[in-house]
Amino acid sequence: MGSATRVALASARDALTKVAAKDALATGTQLFEAARVIGGSAQLRSMLADPSVAAQDKTSVIDQVFSSIGAPSRTLLAEIVATRWSTQDELLAGIEEVGIRAVASSAPATSSVEAELFSFGAAVSSDPELELAVGSKLGTPAAKSALVTALLGTKASPQTLAIVDHLVQQPRGRRIGELIRVAAGLVADQADLAVATVVSAAPLSAAQLDRLRAGLAKSYGRDLKLNVVIDPSIIGGLRVQIGDDVIDGSVSTRINDLRLQLAG
Repeated sequence: MGSATRVALASARDALTKVAAKDALATGTQLFEAARVIGGSAQLRSMLADPSVAAQDKTSVIDQVFSSIGAPSRTLLAEIVATRWSTQDELLAGIEEVGIRAVASSAPATSSVEAELFSFGAAVSSDPELELAVGSKLGTPAAKSALVTALLGTKASPQTLAIVDHLVQQPRGRRIGELIRVAAGLVADQADLAVATVVSAAPLSAAQLDRLRAGLAKSYGRDLKLNVVIDPSIIGGLRVQIGDDVIDGSVSTRINDLRLQLAG
């Protein structure tokens, strides 16, 4: 990520705070729609990411091209594109991130969008045919959207459905598992949480999970949500991933390390 993008993202997140709670879900969904339009037009994408184009000219283009979306969404989108981004791809990623954060902020306290995303990602990863159906370049965006709606329907919150629907329509060369993992992390971050994916050979007790959560929270300085994956192949111990950090204390890894030492 370029330095210009880091500054632009911070500005975009700040601009999102101006959106009223009642408008958040619609704003996020409409930002997704805008991202797909911009992503599908090389000319539009180039113009909006060009640092030499005046901010007022970009705003004028946004008003013309996206006149059908709501005023809060249009205002936020104009603020996003008015700032300087390092690359066209990072501009698209920025619009998507703000869209995810907007949708996440609209979720009621009783729902768990992050957990629903994790469950969907796990289900897709465990089913090669399903993963191919939602991730293949051969499928049309409309077909993928219809499949996601059929799979999730009333089983997931409108927020989860909106996020997954967008991701499968505009993967931008990313695998579905990575898409869902990043989105879940953004959803958690919007709630001032971090997400830890915990791989264990056997189910963990509530007490063990509480101790693990407390220890990780102390190390990372923020509360965490734990997503547990049972994988007997690691034999014992735990593998924990938080963002790009991986803490691997699994027995299988220790055995493999020992084999490498003996081989050397």
